[in-house]
Amino acid sequence: MEAEQNSGNFRESKHTNNGEKKKLKKKKSLIAFRFGCFKSQTSSPDRSSSSDGKPYMEMESVTSEDGQLPSHLVVMVNGILGSPEDWRFAAKQFLDRYPKEFLVHCSKCNTASTTLDGVDIMGERLADEVLSVVKRRPELQKISFVAHSLGGLVARYAIGRLYSSNPEHNPSEGNGDCRGDGSGSACLEKKSIVKIAGLEPMNFITVATPHLGSRGHKQVPVFCGLYFLEKTAKSTSWLLGRTGKHLFLIDEDKEKPPLLLQMVNDCGDLRFMSALQSFKRRVAYANVGFDHLVGWTASSIRRRNELPKRQQFMKNEKYPHIKHVEAPKAVNFQQEAEMEVKVNGLDANEMDEAMIRGLNKASWERVDVSFHKSRQRLLAHTAIQVKTYSINYDGADVIFHMIDNFLP
Repeated sequence: MEAEQNSGNFRESKHTNNGEKKKLKKKKSLIAFRFGCFKSQTSSPDRSSSSDGKPYMEMESVTSEDGQLPSHLVVMVNGILGSPEDWRFAAKQFLDRYPKEFLVHCSKCNTASTTLDGVDIMGERLADEVLSVVKRRPELQKISFVAHSLGGLVARYAIGRLYSSNPEHNPSEGNGDCRGDGSGSACLEKKSIVKIAGLEPMNFITVATPHLGSRGHKQVPVFCGLYFLEKTAKSTSWLLGRTGKHLFLIDEDKEKPPLLLQMVNDCGDLRFMSALQSFKRRVAYANVGFDHLVGWTASSIRRRNELPKRQQFMKNEKYPHIKHVEAPKAVNFQQEAEMEVKVNGLDANEMDEAMIRGLNKASWERVDVSFHKSRQRLLAHTAIQVKTYSINYDGADVIFHMIDNFLP
């Protein structure tokens, strides 16, 4: 409970006077954090703070004595009906570990009922929000995303919008004289410089994200594998607005396939897969069981016969709920380039296969998490994120595992 009590102590008003800031700088441990409410011009007053009146979170450690500013933007994205507060515990741990390097921005543009507006609209909002942060923080050089549940799909859409690739001419490392006239002029090679929101893409991490949607009765445990339950849920997906249509892959029209199927390829100006491939790491954390909203296959982007067996699970005292870690597999880009992912006129199983094949054009680290022996196992979907520490504290080791393997 100590971590939860401490979590209330890392807010410093942006109105703190200079004298107080100087005192904070003298502390040996940079554990005092500045919380700001990042407000876009389109934000309505009722969404400027969380339900308990606390401001939305944008956190950085106090500027060090040498004036160093954080250069790595970590964007945390909440899931359906969530809020920036859902990442409060994780954000604090990130800054405890990297007090000088990170600016942690807990996205606030999609909260509560606005998470029902659809993956595309939410993705556009997130992209605009990220661009606004980058615009006012010119010292930023790197960017990472950490997203929970539906937030993983929103982040995948947003990076497709934020992707840019510009050719850069660099002198060849050969022995030069490309002109052949003895002048010694070096050849110029074209090298593509890939950016996300103008920054170097580093980590893209999803936590219990329904990458394969919710269509297919074997994906969502709450349906108990019963087709009639999923059929009922599908017919009432309108309760979740456009988001429900996207999750159940029933948003297709005569000309375009469902959005989640579009997102396993580059789609016009939206470079979904190019953006995903540009990150140095892609990691999918998935609940093995007791996640009643997102199934193991959907969150780990695997076929059922690819899931690790129980006898393969490891015991790790440092991370007791991390049961299996699968290193990224090398992608045969020539083979994948020749593979055309068909997306029209597919049934549920074929849609799953198309999305798995499409998403595996990028290599993924897969981390399988189990709360089987935890008293919080029925809350696995929120425990894996530590949404509320007093309720979900058993998932803290998952956050520590994430941080220990994070590329700073």
